This record gives sequence, structure tokens and C-alpha cells, in this order.
Amino acid sequence: MKIMNRMGMAALLVGALMACNQANGQRAAAGLVIEKQGVFSSGGRVTNPIPGEYDPATNWLDPECKGTTTHVDHTNTLYQIPADGNGVPVVFLHGYGQTRTGWQSTPDGREGWSDIFLRKGYSVFLVDQPRRGAAGATEEIVTDPGDVAGGKFKVGEQAWYTHFRIGRVAPERYEGSQFPEGDEAQTQFFCQMMPNTGNYDEALFGRALSAVLADVQKMTDKKSVYITHSQGGRVGWATDADNIAAIVAVEPGFAPQIGSPEYQKVLAAKTPMLFLFGDYIENGPEDIQSTVFWRMVLQQCRDFAAQYTKDGGDTTVIYLPDLDIHGNSHFMFQELNNAQIADLIAVWLEKHNLK
Repeated sequence: MKIMNRMGMAALLVGALMACNQANGQRAAAGLVIEKQGVFSSGGRVTNPIPGEYDPATNWLDPECKGTTTHVDHTNTLYQIPADGNGVPVVFLHGYGQTRTGWQSTPDGREGWSDIFLRKGYSVFLVDQPRRGAAGATEEIVTDPGDVAGGKFKVGEQAWYTHFRIGRVAPERYEGSQFPEGDEAQTQFFCQMMPNTGNYDEALFGRALSAVLADVQKMTDKKSVYITHSQGGRVGWATDADNIAAIVAVEPGFAPQIGSPEYQKVLAAKTPMLFLFGDYIENGPEDIQSTVFWRMVLQQCRDFAAQYTKDGGDTTVIYLPDLDIHGNSHFMFQELNNAQIADLIAVWLEKHNLK
């Protein structure tokens, strides 16, 4: 099992990360040139017509909308292909309460992972999952108590802050935190949060993301590196493995249950996987219930990796403090050292001939 210890990974990264940093500086100085970009939708369905005959004379003025249909439950994907890229596509899927915005920038205005990976030569595909953000069209408005309470958007910014290990209580940050400091950064972070327009449906989202990956394969003639975050990790396990070259799961809600159909699917496809976890887990506050949750998730992913490797799979689990990388929360891709962690992923991808 490739659960990286501090000494082993440090030896691997010393030269590789120095080379990455030098290359990043050269690319930043030269600017970022996009050869092609656009937006497309994948998956979803068309609703049944509302009973009655459509009247073109009244069209949208008809309050009953008779005879009309709507496209719903599809994804929305923004893509960019860099000039002189390496041709490898990276599909980014956000977590709960977020959209693709989280990959595009940071709360303090630095480059997000989408630009960082573009500079490394990857084509990026930034997905809004169905019923979220730019893919919000759905047939039934949300009734999920996780999003609404008494008909209103459920509040909870303080809970976000504590559960995802930025600090104990906003705006305080944990000692050594890599989360950007200041009121403006916190405002920008909280303004990213987005409710679902419809209920959470993991199977439906998995089918939609399978359609995204199939469309990316048609566009690029390559399988995708699939980078998921948090709840997006759950959707990742529900996604078909046919068009996945590798999975990078950033603090997923869990790993597939050993022996489950999701487990067998990725094992049969020989999908290599990298799991990344930030700080304040093994050393998190004992009185906060979320500490127990994240320790459970980390251990469950380690147990998955042990069995997956035993069964012939390729898995790496990295707990960043083991590499002397400290201060990261659940949102490591938006924090002060987000470029360093992107370099870590790039080294792993290069080892798997995805460069």
C-alpha cells in the first residue's frame, strides 16, 4: 500500500518540486495563452410536456405553460485548452455547497488550480453538477432539509468554518493556518457557497458526470484525470470508470466500500487513485465532533487503499502533515500553498505517465 510516509515522499519530491517551481515561474512570466475555450452541457433529460396545447400566440404569457417542456438535470462545463499543452484533460468536480468557482481563484485573489494546471499544460474542464450553479435547471424545487429550512436557504457559515477545519469559530484561524487572512478573504470565501436547486441524487449526478467524461473523451481523444472534492468524491465513485485515467480525491466524504460495485468498477478498470488530506485531523481539537468524523474518513480511505493495493490496484494516500506540509483545511486548493499542493499532484500524475 502506498500510504506515503514523511521520509519516503520527501525524498521523491525534493528534486521534482524544485523543477515544478522553476517551470511555474517561467510559465507565469510568459503569461497564459488559451488556444480554445467554451461551455457545454452533458447528460440530463427533457421533461414531459405540461398537459394542453402550446399556443405560440401567448407563448410565455400563458401562466399554465401548456404544452411546454424543459431541459433539466444536466451538467454545465466550462473548458479551456492551453496553447502548447500536453493534451491531458483534467475534469474538476466541486464539493457540497460549491460550484466550479472554487477551482478558478482563491479568496485572496491568487490563481486557483484551474490556472495552475493550465500552466502545467493540462486542459481543464470545470463542472457544475446538476442542480447547482450554472446547471441549476431541475423539475422540482429543493425540499432537502440540508439546504432549506422553513422555505428559506439554510444558514450555516459558522458550521462550514468549524467542520472544514479552518478554525474553531470564524473569523479565528487555527495556529499555522494556510487559509487566507482578513475579512475580505472570508467574505469572498463565504460568497462562493451555493444551495442546491433540487434534491441531492447521487446516482443521477453520477450518470451526468459519466456523460461529461464521455464528452471530454470525444473532444480530446483521451481519458481524463478526474479531480474531485468532498461531496464530489461521492459522485466520483458513482461515475463510470470507462473514461477515467486517474482519480485525485481531495478529502472525499468516503472511499468506496470494499467489495462494493463501486469498488469492483474502479478495480476492474485499474484506475490509479490519489487521496489528499489536510491538517488538523490527527491533531484536531478533541471536543469538536468534526475531528472524529475526519479521523474516521482518513482511516476509512487508508483501509480502502490497503485492500485496493492488495487486490492489484494502485493507490496513494497522503496526509499532508506527514510531508511537513502544515496548516491546510478542507479547502487546500484555495489556500496560501495551493501551488505547492498542485505540484505534489503533478509529480504523482507524471509518475503515472499523465503529463
